[in-house]
Amino acid sequence: MTKKQLAVCAVEAMKKEYPDAICSLEYRDPLQLLIATRLSAQCTDARVNLVTPALFARFPTLEAFTQARVEDIEELIRSCGLYKTKARDILAMCQRLAEEYDGIIPDTVEELTKLPGVGRKTANLVVGDVYHKPAVVTDTHFIRITGRLGLTKSKVPLQVEKDLRAVLPPEESNDFCHRLVLHGRAVCQARTAHCEICCMNTFCKTGLAEEKKKNK
Repeated sequence: MTKKQLAVCAVEAMKKEYPDAICSLEYRDPLQLLIATRLSAQCTDARVNLVTPALFARFPTLEAFTQARVEDIEELIRSCGLYKTKARDILAMCQRLAEEYDGIIPDTVEELTKLPGVGRKTANLVVGDVYHKPAVVTDTHFIRITGRLGLTKSKVPLQVEKDLRAVLPPEESNDFCHRLVLHGRAVCQARTAHCEICCMNTFCKTGLAEEKKKNK
């Protein structure tokens, strides 16, 4: 089986297992998704979802964020961790959007990553969820599971992104990323893969290896 064929098998299995491919972060507009994703670095989506309602109520628009004091943002996002750095990035990001992009969230990874605090993971999520373009969000679940499947040998996010862009059907890539997050939380966890209950164990490199061990 080629890697492209393996990728298609994984996509189809995930579609059946998790029909609703949705982002775990709660947001109402592109700016909120951009900010929520920045907050999610080294923090759970669940924690971010507890923090953002008060943050977005206090600063409901881009203009409101540009006029904010960094200390006020810090106080509202303190429980997300790394809050000082994140607050500075959010303020600088919003100011750059207002000054250089007329308040419009860019629709390419290349432009998004020019914004303060925005890496490729965040940029891909925005491009995929907001603009519905092919995107590969290389979070920890995605990197772990694609490696176990045998779709990549790397753990470096950029290389994993390149490897998966080469084999995933472009129109399926964004939803596939969301589904792998769900699968990583429920089944293919960091400590234990739980291959015995995985819907991909008949073609997954790790699942097949585990089955081979049992049959020895």
